[in-house]
Amino acid sequence: MRKLFTALALFIAQTGWTQQDDSLFIRKIADEILMNGKAYEDLRVLTKQVGGRLSGSSGMYKAEAWGQKALQQAGADKVWLQQCMVPHWIRGGKDEAWFAVDGKAGKVSLDVLSLGGSVATGKNGIQAPVILINSFDELEQRKNEVKGKIVFYNYKFNDKLLKTFSAYSDAVKYRGQGPSSAAKYGAVGVVVRSMSHATDNNPHTGGLHYDSAYAKIPALAVGLQDADKLAAAITANKNVKVFIKINAQTLPDTVGHNVIGELRGTEFPDEYITVGGHLDSWDPGEGAHDDGAGCVQSIEVLRVLKALGYKPKRTIRVVLFANEENGTRGGLKYAAEAKEKGEKHIFALESDNGGFTPRGFGLTAPAAQTAKITGWAPLFRPYGVYEWGAGGGADIGPLNKTFGTPLAGLQPDSQRYFDLHHARNDVFEAVNKRELELGAVNMAALIYLVDKFGL
Repeated sequence: MRKLFTALALFIAQTGWTQQDDSLFIRKIADEILMNGKAYEDLRVLTKQVGGRLSGSSGMYKAEAWGQKALQQAGADKVWLQQCMVPHWIRGGKDEAWFAVDGKAGKVSLDVLSLGGSVATGKNGIQAPVILINSFDELEQRKNEVKGKIVFYNYKFNDKLLKTFSAYSDAVKYRGQGPSSAAKYGAVGVVVRSMSHATDNNPHTGGLHYDSAYAKIPALAVGLQDADKLAAAITANKNVKVFIKINAQTLPDTVGHNVIGELRGTEFPDEYITVGGHLDSWDPGEGAHDDGAGCVQSIEVLRVLKALGYKPKRTIRVVLFANEENGTRGGLKYAAEAKEKGEKHIFALESDNGGFTPRGFGLTAPAAQTAKITGWAPLFRPYGVYEWGAGGGADIGPLNKTFGTPLAGLQPDSQRYFDLHHARNDVFEAVNKRELELGAVNMAALIYLVDKFGL
């Protein structure tokens, strides 16, 4: 806290700025969004009329058309599509799994979803003995037992980690690297405990990453209650067999688009400020929190500035990025084209952590720019933002790598996010209108301050 006030004092001394100069305008931003906001209704249309929108799907193209219309209605000076090639993986039907215990009649069904990018099992599925593995260390210790079996990774979220994204970062390697790590020792399939600490049984999908050095084997995620059930059966009886069936296909890459809308700057039109979220979502749910929320909040930033008659100094771009979930092709394309055109990108903000109550911003920026941004912290406290740490976003990351562009990521309360991340319960009804709007308020305030004062 002492460092924060030191940074604020230095900024005031250098610029003559006082909190009152901008607090009234930010209050206007808040009033407009909380009383006349369009984000919640935009999200309803996106989720209920478009729905899931995985890269390459018909939903992706419907979402692109929705995004163009929403940006035009928000008052963008210009709206366009930026083409990029995206992966096209399809689930191909219902995923299936069950287990049976040797010597006991009957099959116990498992609630599962194949991991994004998984290969298929073939029409007859795969049935094989299962081996319970609780960590990669255990996999190495038992590697001679793996050949010809289905590996069940039962690595749990660490409940001691208060920031749930830390628990996700700790566990997600079993989804991403787990299939190839098991294939290295001859496994024929993988079942992964879902990346969640929810109390329900919804399976959570998400992308995997095959290592070209090993065979591609089919992989599914299983709901947490069923994961516990399967683990208990294996612990009680080593002769347990699992059946899995996946119908997935990976088709040739297809054409997708970033959807871009901008407010043209009046003084420095060739300096760009980007704010965005990703338009694609996994197929089981509606992609409401991941990342419909970030998209509609970003559109709301543009709408509120336009509604208040604000004339930005710099060009503010809203980008609804393509293909974050299984390739980040949209973010890569946006940065690559910016480099080709010699554009100057001074700041980028992303919302991709859900539409829950805002708590803070994560920053990736040099010390001087970080100090300048955190010097504005008192302006955000009335709207619930009090944490300033490290962060950014997957889609805007390429801007930082290409130009060194300072980044920020909205950081809402995370406790419920992984209850629905990549699962069928990520639906419109799971989003609270007030929380969604408060996120947009804080995003608009930050964009306004960066535009007014520069970095």
